Amino acid sequence: MAKLVGKDLVIGYRQQVIIKQLNVVFPEHEIIGLIGPNGSGKSTLLNVLSGFRQPKAGVVELDGQKLSDLAPKQRAQKIASLPQNPSAPMDTLVRDLVGYGRYAYQKPLQGLQKTDQVAINTALEQAGMVGLEQRTIKNLSGGQRQRAFIAMILAQNSDILLLDEPTSSLDLMHQLEILKLLRQLNQKLHKTIILVIHDLNQAARFCDTLLCLRAGKVRYQGAPSKVFTEQMLAEVFQIHAKMGIDPLTKQPMILSYDI
Repeated sequence: MAKLVGKDLVIGYRQQVIIKQLNVVFPEHEIIGLIGPNGSGKSTLLNVLSGFRQPKAGVVELDGQKLSDLAPKQRAQKIASLPQNPSAPMDTLVRDLVGYGRYAYQKPLQGLQKTDQVAINTALEQAGMVGLEQRTIKNLSGGQRQRAFIAMILAQNSDILLLDEPTSSLDLMHQLEILKLLRQLNQKLHKTIILVIHDLNQAARFCDTLLCLRAGKVRYQGAPSKVFTEQMLAEVFQIHAKMGIDPLTKQPMILSYDI
């Protein structure tokens, strides 16, 4: 499995610095939730971890090697990334969409090989999309569409999955469906999953580790039972919350809050 580390990261756009001197080690085989108020740098950090954006200073290391030293296809074989609200032409077949995840393994001027077809079939099964592979994107529900995109990144056979708000724009049932799918991928396939998530109760329920950002710095990191507290919510989110225990998971949860 792959170990992802950020060392002395400074991240920003032009003259604006969003994340300052960040040092972080992402635990392997866990679901790590990036939480924090808007503008705290969650999505920006995810873009740097994926290699889509270069830091102003510092390095991201994967198994002790600089991520920037890897060719794009090498990087894609190790880290798969799904942006917020991913899109594709609406007439794209689900199977073709999942096939896009095999680009990291394709040689120039060659189409999909037998090994690619096997990987596509496996990804469709893992994402619960068997039987829907000949549907077009426009003929899927919101939850099915998100599972199709998750199948696409599963086809990359990467150890690390990065997802930016994978439940945004979904109703509550489909949010739970996607989060339970990610938990299954983590437990059965031992994927390391790093996701940006806004629903704090869901973060506490489904994540093994929470990484809490505010103003470009890690304010808290650890298990939900240690991080998800009234003190953290007051300091980071500037809300006054009353906490309790989730009867299903025994994890902390917000019962009520105010500003």
